[in-house]
Amino acid sequence: MIHASFPRTTLGRLLTAGAAALALVLSAAAPQAQTASRVKDITTVQGVRDNQLIGYGLVIGLQGTGDTLRNAPFTEQALKSMLDRMGVAVRGVPLRAQNVAAVTVTATLPPFVGVGSKIDVSVSSIGDATSLRGGTLVVTPLTGGDGQVYAVAQGQVQVSGVNVQGQAAELTQGIATAGRVPNGALVERKVPGSLQGVDKLVLELNNPDYRTAAKIADVVNAYAERRWGSRIAAERDLRTVVMNKPASVGAARFLAEIGQLEVETDAPARVVIDQATGTVVIGANVRVSQVALAHGNLTLRVTESPTVIQPDPFSLGETAVEPNTFVSAEEAGGKIAMVDGTDLQTLVHGLNRIGLKPTDIISILQTIKTAGALQAELIVQ
Repeated sequence: MIHASFPRTTLGRLLTAGAAALALVLSAAAPQAQTASRVKDITTVQGVRDNQLIGYGLVIGLQGTGDTLRNAPFTEQALKSMLDRMGVAVRGVPLRAQNVAAVTVTATLPPFVGVGSKIDVSVSSIGDATSLRGGTLVVTPLTGGDGQVYAVAQGQVQVSGVNVQGQAAELTQGIATAGRVPNGALVERKVPGSLQGVDKLVLELNNPDYRTAAKIADVVNAYAERRWGSRIAAERDLRTVVMNKPASVGAARFLAEIGQLEVETDAPARVVIDQATGTVVIGANVRVSQVALAHGNLTLRVTESPTVIQPDPFSLGETAVEPNTFVSAEEAGGKIAMVDGTDLQTLVHGLNRIGLKPTDIISILQTIKTAGALQAELIVQ
């Protein structure tokens, strides 16, 4: 048996090198992690949608922050009509109330909601009221696009904003003329539509893409072959995937099982620029052909230093101002750099290496697009 001895420092180096090599091999052999999304998170079922409701009502019980009836005659008309329906004769009598505000009431009716269910409503002032805090919404019918009443709203208005003013100061925080009534509307009519008896279901992609639609169809067919023994899905276009529901399962359970399947989504190469805020969002698939660019800032500075000229004593002269202007030009930057982007990380590293601000990056990306080197769609907002 042969014994070999190494110094402690040499042995430590060998162990460190071996561990690094082992980690490199394991990282190379390990599969790259890819993000996947559930089908229910990236699609919606065609025909299963919300419906918008709207109504006109009155908020009462305000502490002097309501509409000025002289400036908002529609509020006075609505108040008189409500009192007439209650048997109070106010025709021809001028009203001077300041605790009433005319509002627009909006709500979203979820799909398959039943009669008697409660939904939230939003309340917004349409007059010159300064605050809806502490008010109560009286019975307000909510109609749909077909003119039918689908819900009736009433309840205490919840307002998060504050508006306080005095003779010499005013404090405003949030929006005091808009609020919500949680569970403030009762559903009175059910929207026609049901999944009973439906044999063909269509999934609509939230972000349309041909490859994503094909992947959804493949994942659904792979699951359906294991579960029901047949292929049931096919992509129709970049937006929709058609599925034939098996007869042995209900529509709700079928959608529940399909919705849990995970799909690796794809997105088009796109660069979005918001010039108002200086925000630049670059997609993962954006590529830039190799280009050489130089970017510099030209600064022009104009300085006015007028000189006052005083006349001599007893000369009966007048004081005059002589203009004196200094103009200078400075140009910063101007370095030429090679920028190419085989992937997003390389592109971002190349832009950061030049040391650019967001406004400079926006100008460069627009110029690269004009030169034909930006292999992506450029969207300017």
